[in-house]
Amino acid sequence: MADLASVRRLEAVGFRAWPAASTQYDGSWLIRLNAGHPSKRLNSVNPLDPSDVRDLSVRVEKAAKRFSDYGRPLLIRQTPLTPPSLVEMMDEAGWSHAGETAVMLVDLAEPVAPESADGVEHVPSRDVGRFVDARIRVSGDDPGLKPGLTEIVNAISPEAGLFIFEKPDFGPTAVALAVHDNDLAGILQLAVAPDMRGRGIATSILNSAMRWARLRGARRAWVQAEIENEGAAHLYRTAGFREVYRYVYRGPVAP
Repeated sequence: MADLASVRRLEAVGFRAWPAASTQYDGSWLIRLNAGHPSKRLNSVNPLDPSDVRDLSVRVEKAAKRFSDYGRPLLIRQTPLTPPSLVEMMDEAGWSHAGETAVMLVDLAEPVAPESADGVEHVPSRDVGRFVDARIRVSGDDPGLKPGLTEIVNAISPEAGLFIFEKPDFGPTAVALAVHDNDLAGILQLAVAPDMRGRGIATSILNSAMRWARLRGARRAWVQAEIENEGAAHLYRTAGFREVYRYVYRGPVAP
């Protein structure tokens, strides 16, 4: 069973690392919405207190109206902090499950290997536009998401390192975003171009991001890895990350 204090801490740094354009509270439910980007993490209800069970049906209905106003489907992000009675209510209503994700931690007490696969030590970029362009190209995302993704990255309050690996005559091969928040650092948006996978590049850019975070005083790093993405889960386990808890998205219709 997950330690709820650790879950609360990781939830808080996760929200700061990937900020939503609109945040509202209904009791201890954090409602995050973003009209410019469809990321589930940015468009979900996040219950933060297992004992907050007041007027569940009414609050879910109010949340559904807010999501409808944004043109988004209602999603509740079910974590160990979600009230059991809310989980029971969703189960009885036949709500769908999607995007099961593991939140993982690694100790940064030991030095992290500084070199990349090409033998060059990489430092992060400060150019948000260049990073967003590289991320979209590497991941194959819709270019129309550029304004929304740019807004998200610019809104990150803690110190952020934007890592871009490139090769001549190819362009960006991998990207990663590291967010240093006191003694913790989050590694997000890590992606490798399909033609460049299987060459150790993911390990190299992960090591570069972790080393940058350690040099700035972070003692632990966290990631969020979708369970279905076996490659990402293997990458993080090999790097020493251990699972702390999981979450899943629930909705009255399939997300």
